[in-house]
Amino acid sequence: MDAESPLLLGRAPELERLAALLGGARNRRGGALLVRGEPGIGKSTLLDETVRTARGLLVVRANGFEAESAMPYAALQRLGTPFADLVDGLPPRQAAALRIAAGLDRGEPPDRYLVGLGVLSVLAAAGEAEPVLCVVDDAHLLDAESLEVLAFVGRRLQAERVALLLAGRADAIAPTAVAGVPVLELAGLDPLDAVRLLDRAADEAIDPYVARRIAEETGGNPLALIDLAHDLTARELTASTLAPTPAPVGERLEAHYLRRFAAIPQDTRLWLLVAAAESTGDRALIEAAADRLGMPADAAGPAEDAQLVSLRGRVAFRHPLVRAAVYNGVSEADRRRAHEALGAVADGLGRADVAVWHAAAATVGTDERVAARMEAVADTAGGRGGTASRARLLVRAADLTPTGPARDARLIAAAEAASIAGAAQLALELLGRLDEDRLDPISLGRVLALRSLLALFVADHDGVVDGAATMLRVADLAHGLAPEFEQRALLRAFEGELTAEWAVRGATLPELGQRLAAGIDVAPGETAVLLRALAAHILQPYDEAVPVMRDAVELIRGMEDAQLSELGSVGVALTMALWDERTCIELLGRALRAARDVGALRTVDTMLWLLSLVELVRGDPAASGRYIEQVRELRRAIGYDAEQVVNASYLAWSGAPTELVEQVAEGILATGFAGAWTVAMTGLGIREIADGHYRDAFHRFEPLVAREFLQVTYQQLPDFVEAGVRSGRTADVRAAAARLDVFAAESGTPWIRGLAERSAALLADDDSAEPRYLAAIDHLTRSTARADLGRAHLVYGEWLRRMKRRREAREQLRLALAIFERAGAPAFAGRARRELEATGEHVTHHVPGDPGIDELTPREATIARLAADGRTNAEIGATLFISSNTVDYHLRKVFRKLGVTSRRQLAERLPAD
Repeated sequence: MDAESPLLLGRAPELERLAALLGGARNRRGGALLVRGEPGIGKSTLLDETVRTARGLLVVRANGFEAESAMPYAALQRLGTPFADLVDGLPPRQAAALRIAAGLDRGEPPDRYLVGLGVLSVLAAAGEAEPVLCVVDDAHLLDAESLEVLAFVGRRLQAERVALLLAGRADAIAPTAVAGVPVLELAGLDPLDAVRLLDRAADEAIDPYVARRIAEETGGNPLALIDLAHDLTARELTASTLAPTPAPVGERLEAHYLRRFAAIPQDTRLWLLVAAAESTGDRALIEAAADRLGMPADAAGPAEDAQLVSLRGRVAFRHPLVRAAVYNGVSEADRRRAHEALGAVADGLGRADVAVWHAAAATVGTDERVAARMEAVADTAGGRGGTASRARLLVRAADLTPTGPARDARLIAAAEAASIAGAAQLALELLGRLDEDRLDPISLGRVLALRSLLALFVADHDGVVDGAATMLRVADLAHGLAPEFEQRALLRAFEGELTAEWAVRGATLPELGQRLAAGIDVAPGETAVLLRALAAHILQPYDEAVPVMRDAVELIRGMEDAQLSELGSVGVALTMALWDERTCIELLGRALRAARDVGALRTVDTMLWLLSLVELVRGDPAASGRYIEQVRELRRAIGYDAEQVVNASYLAWSGAPTELVEQVAEGILATGFAGAWTVAMTGLGIREIADGHYRDAFHRFEPLVAREFLQVTYQQLPDFVEAGVRSGRTADVRAAAARLDVFAAESGTPWIRGLAERSAALLADDDSAEPRYLAAIDHLTRSTARADLGRAHLVYGEWLRRMKRRREAREQLRLALAIFERAGAPAFAGRARRELEATGEHVTHHVPGDPGIDELTPREATIARLAADGRTNAEIGATLFISSNTVDYHLRKVFRKLGVTSRRQLAERLPAD
C-alpha cells in the first residue's frame, strides 16, 4: 500500500513520521509514538502500513480488549511472548518481577515500574539481535498496568534498536497515563483529499458541492466517507446534506451498521452479539458460546459477507461502531444470555478472570456470589502487582454487593488500591460513595487515614494542615481494637505535624507528644520504641531525651533496608535532633537503594527529595542539586513534568532572586506545606548572611526561632547567632548560643560541637575567640557538613583580618573559598572573595569551571558521577531507570567531552565528595 491508495490519501506527513520512527530503531535511536484520533480516522491503517514497511525489524503486535482491561499485564504478556527466553538473562529482581506479573511465580507483588524496567531491558536485549517494532492498537482498551508499563518504556527508549507504536482513541486515553510519550494527533483528511476519497468510494458520480458538504460534515473521517459512500446512493447523499439538522457522523454510521445488522439472518445476528460481548475476539470462546446457545456452525459466514467482521484469526469488527451497533441493537435479555453463555464456557476452560467479567455483565442488580468471585479475581490481580486493575475489579465487586458492611469494605479496599496506583482522584471519588456514619471504627479509621494521605497527593490545604489531628482521631478510633493500626496512625500524626508545622490545626505539639506517649504501651515492639523517642523529643528536656532518641536511632539502623522507607521522616527527625547528619544520610541512602531495587519510584522520589533537603541542611547545595536532578529524571520516567521540580531553599542557596524564592515559598504555603515554607525561609536567611545582610537575616530568623519547632528550630540557631552578632544584637542571641552548648554537651557529634564552638567564637571577646575558632574547625573537619566547615574557616579568616594577621587570614579564606566553590554556594564564595581582596590578595571574580564538565547535560553529569563512583552500566541503569544501552551511549559522550578514555580517568576528573 502506498500513499496514493484510498485508505492512505493525504497521509504523507504521517507516513514520513512513522518512517522516521522505524529508521531510528534501525540506527540505535529508539523511540515511541502514540497515534491518537477518533474512531475511523485511520489509526489502524497507518499501523498496518508501518508494519508492512518494517523491513529488517522484528514485529510484535498486541491489541487492547475491553474484557482484559482489568486483567493486569494481560496485553504485556501477549506482547512479550516472543521474548520469554530473554528473561533469564535479566538482573534477578527484574526477572522475578516479570514472572510474578505474568502469574508464573508467586512472590511479593512487584511495583509496575520495576516491571517496566524489566520490559525495557528485555526489548533492549532483543534489539541487539535485530531491531524490534512493538505495535499496540486500541491502546485505550489496555489494562492499566500494561499501558503504564508501555508508556514508561516509551519515555525511556533512547539508545536501543526498538520502536514502540501505540494507537488509541483520543477521548479514551487519560493524558496522565501516557504523559511524556510523543503524540501524533490524527485529524480528518483535508477537504480536497476527503472529496477524492469519497469519489473513489462511491458507485456513481457525486455533485462536487454535495461531496464538499459531506467531507465537512464527516470531518474528513476516512471510514465514514467510505462507508457512507457505499451505503447511500448519490441522491441519498445529496438529500442527507440538505437536512436541517444532520446527524453526527458517529450516530449516522452506527445507524448504517445497524441496518446491515438487521439484514442478516437471526442466527448470525445472535452470533454477532456473542462476538460483540466477547471483546477479545477469541474465536474458540465465541464459537463455544454460540454452540451452547444452539447456533449452527456456519452462523458467522453472513456476518463476514456483509463486511461487518473479519474472521481471519481473531474475530475483528470492521469498526468500533459496528460492535456498538450490534451490542446496543438488541434487548437487555439477549445481552445477558450472551454473557451467561460466555461466562459458562470461560469457567469450563479455567479462565476465572474472563468468566467473572461475563458473570458480572449478566447480573441484574446485586449478587453477592458474583461479587465474591470478582473480589477473589481482584486479589489475584493485586498479587501480581496490578493495583490499578485490583481497584477496578473491587469497584465492580462493590457495585454487585448489596448495601452493607461488605460493600463498604470493598469500596474502601478499592480506594486504597487506587491510591497505591496513583489514582488519587478515583480514590477520593470512591470514598465519597461511603456513608461514614454507618462505618465501624476501624473502617472509618481507614477512610480518614486514606483521606489524609490523599490530601498530600492533591495538595489539599485543609487536608494537609488538619492531617495530624485527623491521624490522632484515627488512633483514637483504633484504640482497644487494633493496637498496631493505632501506633502506625500515631507515627503518621507526627509526620503530619512535620509537614504542616506551625500551620497545623487541631493538634498542638504538647498534645501530640502526650498522645504519642499514651500509645507506647498499646503494644510492645519496634513501633513502641519509636513512639517513646518521639514523645521524649517533644516533651522532655534535651538531656533526658537524647538517650531515648539514640536508642530509637540504633533500632532503625538495625532494621532491614526495606523497612526504612516507611520511616523516612521519623529517621530524619530523630537523627537531626541528635545532630547526627552522617547517620541521617546513611539511613536515607539505604532506604533509597532498597526502593530502587524493587522499583518503588514514588518512594525513590520521596527519599531523593529528603536527601536534597538534608544536603542543604548540612550545607552542600551541589550535592542537593544532584539529588534534585535525579528527582527530575525520575519524574520524567514516571511521566510527570520534571520542570515543576522546584526546591525553594536550593534556589536561595544557588543565588536566585529573593523575590522569586519568596513567591515560590508562598505558593508552597498556600497548599499547607508550612514545613517546606520554613525550609525556604531558612535558605533565604542563610543567603542573607552570606551576602552580608545580617540585619535582614536576623529579622527573618527571629520569628522562626521564637516559633520553636523541634529540630527545625535547633538547626536555625547557629545562623540566628551569626546574624545577631553581626547586626549588633548580641544580647538577643546569647540564649540561642547557650542552647547550642547544651546540644553539644549531650549529643557530642562533631557537627554540633563545631557549630557550638563557632557560635561561641563569634560571641567571644578577641582574647578568647581564637581557641574557639580553631576548635570549631577541628570538629567540623571530622563532620560531613562541608559548608559549615567552610563558614568556620570564613569567620575565622575574617577575625584574623580584623586582627591584622593578613597572611593567616588569607590561608583560612582560601580554604573557605575552595569549599564554597566545590559545594556550589556562590553567595558564600563571593563573600570569601571579598574578604580575600580586603587582605590585599588579587582574586579572579569569575572562577571558571571545568570546560568539559560544564558542557555535560544534567543527565550526562549524573551518569558520569555514578560511573566515577564505581557503578556498572547495569547499576546506573537501575538507578536512573534507563537501559544499559542508554547508559553506554551517554558515557561515550561524557568521555568525548571530558577527553578521558577510562572510568579511572573519569574518577580523577570527578573525585568523590
